Amino acid sequence: MRLFQIPMFVLSLFGLGLLSGLDTPAANADFFFGKPQNLGPTVNSVDDVHGVWVAPDGLSLYFTSNRDGGFGGYDLWVSTRPTTQDDWEPPQNAGSPPNSQYSCWEPFISEDGLSLYFNDGCGDTIIPGGYGHADVYVSTRLSIDDNWGPPINLGPPVNASDGDAMVNISPDGLSLYFTSIRSAGWFDLWMATRDSAQSNWNEPVNLGPSINTDQGEFCPEVSRDGRLLIFMRGQESPATWDLWYSTRASGQDSWCTASKLPAPIDSPYSEAWPSLSPDGNILYFCSNRPGGYGQGDIWQVPIIPNVDFNSDEMVNIADLLRLIESWGKDDPAVDMGPCPWGDGVVDEKDLEVLMSYWGQEFPSPDLIAHWRLDEAEGGVAVDSAGNSDGVLVGDPVWEPAGGKIGGALQLDGVDDCVTMEFVRDPSEGAFSVLAWVKGGAPGQVIVSQVNGANWLMAGASDGGLATELKSAGRTGKALKSATSVTDGAWHRVGFVWDGSNRILYVDDIEVARDAQTTLVGTYAGLYVGAGGTLAPGTSWSGLIDDVRIYDRAVKP
Repeated sequence: MRLFQIPMFVLSLFGLGLLSGLDTPAANADFFFGKPQNLGPTVNSVDDVHGVWVAPDGLSLYFTSNRDGGFGGYDLWVSTRPTTQDDWEPPQNAGSPPNSQYSCWEPFISEDGLSLYFNDGCGDTIIPGGYGHADVYVSTRLSIDDNWGPPINLGPPVNASDGDAMVNISPDGLSLYFTSIRSAGWFDLWMATRDSAQSNWNEPVNLGPSINTDQGEFCPEVSRDGRLLIFMRGQESPATWDLWYSTRASGQDSWCTASKLPAPIDSPYSEAWPSLSPDGNILYFCSNRPGGYGQGDIWQVPIIPNVDFNSDEMVNIADLLRLIESWGKDDPAVDMGPCPWGDGVVDEKDLEVLMSYWGQEFPSPDLIAHWRLDEAEGGVAVDSAGNSDGVLVGDPVWEPAGGKIGGALQLDGVDDCVTMEFVRDPSEGAFSVLAWVKGGAPGQVIVSQVNGANWLMAGASDGGLATELKSAGRTGKALKSATSVTDGAWHRVGFVWDGSNRILYVDDIEVARDAQTTLVGTYAGLYVGAGGTLAPGTSWSGLIDDVRIYDRAVKP
């Protein structure tokens, strides 16, 4: 699969490329993301797809593609559905107008559904009557049942002599966000305002250093309440794009310093062109990650309000009491209704959201991989938290009713294991790995990194829980406990590194600890049920269930 690429007009403006930049730490938030899902072959194809936008009624999905049946190099296409509960139907070309012999990119539909904004043009080609190498245009219609009218150039001050594109307009029609390469020098996010929907746009202003960097910032997507900004940031060589976000207390406040969206959206692949569903509960984006059908596919991911206020991974009375403590106040920690951003006050809307999750298990947003091992058949162990589904090797046996939590996987201790792609570099900071096990023998391994350290294992001498994750050099050594996990009973085992200490847990009780400020890092996949080098005697003989990896130190 080739590298996922941004439209050529961006990379060809004056021959400028994008500079590499620095990641920033992920910020805490009152929502997190579920597991991304591909929209499937009805919408996606072997051709390029990007610039996705969901209309305000949620019944039309607009995007840009170079598939057959168009008028220009890239055209606007639209898929519809009868209700928001139905699947998307096969896309149709949006017609001419708005499409023409020139390429059309990045659609946006106004709140009333009567104005279609997009950018037209490509690279060094300036369309007759245009102002720059890419301009923002608008087509209008009298009703949502009518065809789009001829495109009209938005003109100055939004369009300038360099390149302007990727529009997002607030529901009241008074704020316009877009990408531009004007006087700031690189591809930045800008905003123009106007006094009324009938007024002209005022001179645009740069969103400033909390958002813009010496890389390129593109495709601003602002939530309906104006408190969340999601955008794409990237570089040309290698062609890599990520989704970033910023928040603010209200539509009148300044944006906080942007952070990269975490896993499972962030991946080793490219993510770009974000679009929020009208209710704010789904984020659509494009990616070339595995599981797609073409050069870049449309994916969707649920946005889930964090109703587990005390982080015990259950929604229960403790969370209800926390909400009651803040009743009637502006407390962002518990304000998530209407979903998922909240409205500035803790009230019955928040209670309604909380109760919709009542009594349910609520995985932590820091849970980056979770293999429940509850499958009844097949050769895949699904990662319910991330993108690292496991592949069964050898002949492990599913035990749908034999696990500690639901089902489990029975391994023979000879050549059975599960292999996963890369999940976590141990050296990157605090993290935790937990699992339920039954059986096993001394020297056998529960979780390891391919050609690397054994993360969790039974000690070779007595079956006591141990880890070989350690610092580099002669001072590094394994951490061992005297608590056996090979006595034939179920045990919950865990390794936690908080950045300063290694800690081992058995049945949620600390059994070993030492100081450790670094761990050897490696960018490799994982084995569940075998040693990192697949050495004889390291394969697990018994049951393994509910394997979890957290991107933080947890206390079981």
